[in-house]
Amino acid sequence: MSTGRAGVTDWVIAVGVAAALLVTGLSGQGSATYVDLLGYGLLGVGGLVLAARRRAPVPVLAVTGLCAVGYQAAGFDVPAVAYLFAVYAAVRAGHRVITVAASVTMLAALPIAALASGLHDTGEAFAQARGALELAWLIAAGAAGEALRQAERRAEEAERTREETARRRADEERLHIARELHDSLTHQISVIKVQAEVAVHVARRRGEQVPEALLAIQEAGREATRELRATLEALRDDDTTPPRGLDHVEELVERARRSGLDATLTIEGRRHGLPAAVDRTVYRIVQESLTNIARHAAAATASVRVHYRPGALEIRVEDDGKATPDTAPVPGVGLLGMRERVTALGGRLRAEPRGEGGFTVQAELPVDRTP
Repeated sequence: MSTGRAGVTDWVIAVGVAAALLVTGLSGQGSATYVDLLGYGLLGVGGLVLAARRRAPVPVLAVTGLCAVGYQAAGFDVPAVAYLFAVYAAVRAGHRVITVAASVTMLAALPIAALASGLHDTGEAFAQARGALELAWLIAAGAAGEALRQAERRAEEAERTREETARRRADEERLHIARELHDSLTHQISVIKVQAEVAVHVARRRGEQVPEALLAIQEAGREATRELRATLEALRDDDTTPPRGLDHVEELVERARRSGLDATLTIEGRRHGLPAAVDRTVYRIVQESLTNIARHAAAATASVRVHYRPGALEIRVEDDGKATPDTAPVPGVGLLGMRERVTALGGRLRAEPRGEGGFTVQAELPVDRTP
């Protein structure tokens, strides 16, 4: 139940109990003395205070008990209904010892208050029967509160168990993915890396010029190995710290230069710390964009621009490749993944051919700088 609905329900119950107590009190009184007015006030307060029983069960227990003793002493033969509601609420909140102590005090005080006001002077047998009835109602109210408390505890325990089970299954699945990556992809990348390094080594020993493409393959193999190792560690350790971020974008641009692309990096604006998810996404956007340029664009130049703005970070990657508005490329898995990353962070991504030729990838990521 929401907080608003619970508050309305509490007030409805409180007003209903107060009205019932006042009607019962009015039906048994014929005068309107100052003592009677005090009794009516205690009846009303004893009912209305129940509206706070969820927030302050112990104070409500004390107030309803005092009100019940008070209107009994004022000559009102009205059952302590509000006190029963307070007992239920206090036990449900876990205040069992205080509730038992207060109830024992109430069972002792109510007969004294009734005798002092001249109520129930019909004999000892009647007083004993009334006391037994009051005790039975108190036990019933306390038992109802304890039963609901135990049910809520079992429900919370069941929810925790479900969360732990889901977390354990997620851990198992993460480890399974790590094993699959290690058994398949790691081997293939290692073979490519070793072959490229051997080819570079042999060419240098022979005094031959090493092709730029072969050097790019060698460097890409090393980077892929590092990335895969970091991914495997993240899967195994559940570490959310990104292995690559904005500080490593310059390495991507330098690698693109070594592959023959005239790439530049420009960082504008007042630099500040970035959330881990944004930092990682910036790196992935630049990495995927430069990879696509090398594979598909047939470009000679590329520019990477990072602009810090108040509350946002803008990344723009442009090239002078063969893309034109009339021959827009079909979005691949890399571009779709890039868009999903940006959208998940609440940002915007624009990836399209430029009017003057080439391709533009522009992303705007919100940066929450509040502490």
